[in-house]
Amino acid sequence: MEKEELQARRFVVTGRVQGVGFRNYAEHVAGKIGVQGYVRNRRDGSVEVLAMGKPAQLMQMRVALQKGPMMSYVADVTEEPEQVEPRYLGQFTIEFTI
Repeated sequence: MEKEELQARRFVVTGRVQGVGFRNYAEHVAGKIGVQGYVRNRRDGSVEVLAMGKPAQLMQMRVALQKGPMMSYVADVTEEPEQVEPRYLGQFTIEFTI
């Protein structure tokens, strides 16, 4: 994937999204569709995802985040444009809570 094609979005997912396997779910989905970036819990109970990929991949990621894993309840997903983070190129990681 050429760098010029990459776009980045920051998603914040609220609802019952911690303690239900949401980060592992996001990592699995990202690997399946080729999205790069990270997922992490936030102290306010939400989950944050930095997703980098082509527009179609980012849309797929958003749809998957809105669905969530079986035990979750997603109340809302907010999305903001973000800068591509070179340190996450080629990977999608689960990070510690911020």
